[in-house]
Amino acid sequence: MDIKDLKSLIKMVTETDISEFELENSEEKIRIKRGGAPEVVHYSAPQQVYAMPQGAPQFAAPAMQAAPGAAEAPAVEEKGKAITSPIVGTFYHAPAPDAPPYVTVGQVVEKGQVLCIVEAMKLMNEIEAEFRCKILKLCKENAHPVEYGDPLFIVEPL
Repeated sequence: MDIKDLKSLIKMVTETDISEFELENSEEKIRIKRGGAPEVVHYSAPQQVYAMPQGAPQFAAPAMQAAPGAAEAPAVEEKGKAITSPIVGTFYHAPAPDAPPYVTVGQVVEKGQVLCIVEAMKLMNEIEAEFRCKILKLCKENAHPVEYGDPLFIVEPL
């Protein structure tokens, strides 16, 4: 096959919906494969909000200000244990948008009970309780991205 025929084959593949073309005869084998556009995933990072510490002057620089909840978080974490995300994905409280959440604050859950879903690459991964516990805090908002190791719940082991 000469270069002119090869160019016309490539043109045919690129101008149609064909993603793969293969031609084989006794002398030669030609395979043309088009790759799809790479999938782009966008994540929005949570915005840091600063609060003025009590007794601090109003003109304090943002670097000197404490994040809200910084003093409260250790108190909750000392009392409970964090259940973290095993994968990167999107966090969901419920199996469907119109369904009730799997768990609520104050609820006691049994070992193996589904707590939430983390969607990764169109796969819904159910996150189950590894031990009997009481839900103290929900750490993530519904349909928000989570990273590996992000706390999803603060629980009290029972």
